[in-house]
Amino acid sequence: MITLGYDIGSSSIKAALLQVDTGETMAAAFSPRTELPIMAKRAGWAEQDPEVWWAHVVLATREVVRSARIDPAAITAIGISYQMHGLVVLDAAHRPLRPAIIWCDSRAVSTGEEAFRALGPQRCLSSLLNSPGNFTASKLAWVRRHEPELFSKIARFMLPGDYVALRMTGEPATTVSGLSEGTLWDFSAHQPAGFLLEHYGIDPSVMAPLTPTFGVQGKLRAAAAQELGLGAGTPVTYRAGDQPNNALSLRVLEPGEIAATAGTSGVVYGISDTYQFDPASRVNSFAHVNHASTAPRIGILLCINGTGISNSWVRKATGAGSESYESMNALAHAVRVGSEGVVVLPFGNGAERMLGNRDVGAQILGLNFNMHTSAHLYRAVQEGVAFAFRYGMDIMKTLGVHPSVIRAGSANLFLSPVFCEALAGVSDVTIELYNTDGALGAARGAAIGAGIVRSGDDAFEGLKCVATVAPASQLRPAYEEAYGHWSAALARALPA
Repeated sequence: MITLGYDIGSSSIKAALLQVDTGETMAAAFSPRTELPIMAKRAGWAEQDPEVWWAHVVLATREVVRSARIDPAAITAIGISYQMHGLVVLDAAHRPLRPAIIWCDSRAVSTGEEAFRALGPQRCLSSLLNSPGNFTASKLAWVRRHEPELFSKIARFMLPGDYVALRMTGEPATTVSGLSEGTLWDFSAHQPAGFLLEHYGIDPSVMAPLTPTFGVQGKLRAAAAQELGLGAGTPVTYRAGDQPNNALSLRVLEPGEIAATAGTSGVVYGISDTYQFDPASRVNSFAHVNHASTAPRIGILLCINGTGISNSWVRKATGAGSESYESMNALAHAVRVGSEGVVVLPFGNGAERMLGNRDVGAQILGLNFNMHTSAHLYRAVQEGVAFAFRYGMDIMKTLGVHPSVIRAGSANLFLSPVFCEALAGVSDVTIELYNTDGALGAARGAAIGAGIVRSGDDAFEGLKCVATVAPASQLRPAYEEAYGHWSAALARALPA
């Protein structure tokens, strides 16, 4: 049996074909070859055109099928992973009314803060497990307030993955996990958060109907199948936000298990079986893919916006655009722990939740023109990201999340020995790297949703740990000292 998984990211659209019986990756593809553009009409804004996502879904699909040299009719199910917290608004004909407001857009921070005060922290935290913050519901409220004429035309609002599934099946739908990531699920009542919609003046009818995370959510329409080069009637059987899906791809499903990613943004994601929340909403709690009211599975999520994007930025800014990340890593590795005094705060990609939804911007400190080179910058950026992880993980410990092992896919910044060593060293955790990614996770989810596998365990055939990075005890003092300098710099950068 073969399943097809998608990862609808803000950098690219990825597709992977999985041979379910063996766990073998038959082929993988991504589009475009360069990173997808993010439109920022104002500071703190971030938008993408949903039609561009679909165009690259088509390109990635055709490439992956061509690479695998299979009959598209052999694909038995489709799974979709997607960038979380985005807002897509559609008219009655399911056409986008405006560009999507994506995850790193911070325009709705004040909208969410106003709702948090008006509704009361106790009600929001006990019901939503979060402040409304800068999440999807608040972004929609921002549209209502600032674009009233456009808002009056909205027939549906959706998350990015819901939109892609709609283009495939013609059926609007969303999931409990998806609603929770938009602060639209009431965990105390086990139903959509009508009280928040009422506060924002939003008619519940614009919300898509619920569908299970795993199960037949619709079938490929003939027109979509023709565009994609797939068989009409192929079922879509799984959808999830990128971080719950990443956890699934790493078989992180039960309490105490921890997953991480370090793509454009960085995430640590731990599973709890109780309704935990951070009173300051610096880390956030959402319904995991296997959550049920009778068996809670809550994903506690630490998100750092400026992760891989900071590494990409320094590559371009130093004129190393033609240099490979591997050669940058080699140069960084030759620099001592602490980057000889260079400190980077990698917070230049919108408001950071773990900093109280404040946008402090990225900062490079301690440069000495007579001794520091681009190599010092390369290392300082990766250390800065690792130190940001440590800062956020200390917050997670207050909720009872005490990682000793973190599982991650062997991809993005986790391909860098410098980053892995720094994260393991400063956090005193062991990192296990696996042969998986978001698209493969979605393909595994599709197999579960279609009932192709007899049990959840069978879906992880072929998942292997390919590398382990343990904390180096001899480097621990140096990392602690460097982290001390970094955290002091962050304290100075934060508004009083």
